[in-house]
Amino acid sequence: MSAPKLEHFRTRSLSIACELSGPAQGPPAFLLHGWPDDARTWDRVLPALHAAGHRTIVPYLRGFGPTRFHSPQTPRNRQLVALGQDVLDLADGMELGSFAVVGHDWGARAAYIASAFAPERVTHCVALSVGWGTNDPDQPLPLKQVQNYWYHWYMALERGAALVRDERREFTRYIWSIWNPGWRISDEEFAATAASFENPDWAEVVLHSYRVRWGLAPKDPAYSDLEAKLARAETIRVPTLVIHGGGDPCNDPSTSEGKERFFGSRYERIVLPRVGHFPQREAPAAVADAIVRFLGSR
Repeated sequence: MSAPKLEHFRTRSLSIACELSGPAQGPPAFLLHGWPDDARTWDRVLPALHAAGHRTIVPYLRGFGPTRFHSPQTPRNRQLVALGQDVLDLADGMELGSFAVVGHDWGARAAYIASAFAPERVTHCVALSVGWGTNDPDQPLPLKQVQNYWYHWYMALERGAALVRDERREFTRYIWSIWNPGWRISDEEFAATAASFENPDWAEVVLHSYRVRWGLAPKDPAYSDLEAKLARAETIRVPTLVIHGGGDPCNDPSTSEGKERFFGSRYERIVLPRVGHFPQREAPAAVADAIVRFLGSR
């Protein structure tokens, strides 16, 4: 695979760094990473997408890598609607009319929300390791998933915030280890991604993300209209594929079951047996094949 080209695109509040690669005239696909991760998560998947003719756009999400806020006064907000709108704003900055979205973890939530907001622009949505309809702070949670979300609750504490700020590499390395119980990611692969966690806004974006999700941090009033818009979006009218690791100890596979009612277009779900939370890293061939097939269909 040829080295991707790093470019920066301005949106209202961000300078978003993106790695661009693949056929320049191919149909564009955004690949959105999750937490704790970065653009490197898609490296094993990109060659298959390029061979199938797709142009790939791999941004660093707000708070990661070389992406930066324009102003120090801008709240380091990580509401889910902000992530979804970032995708649409980036597409505007790149002057893209239509495009596919592929996302993992935080990126999956961004992909869903972008699809809900702009079904006339998003051709396909592929979400890894996250089911739709799991964003409500009042959602019922089985006790197994409450246990899985221990890190959410810990980051709500000041000692958890100190861990995020002061021991981010130790914390995220531990997360990678426990979320991939059947497969060990090398120290070299972790280090290549962990460099993105040195972004000066990373800690505050992460803490806001996991606190605001449960009503433990204030929402930015600037996103009130988008929150209302998302609340009205009962269904996603974009062809959607969900890929979930059958051994995911972060989001149990049951959390993406039975979601067909939320989709007004073609919907598929694939569970990869014994795979953990990072299917695109652990089982890249199966993930790439599924994405290429889905993006090539209507």
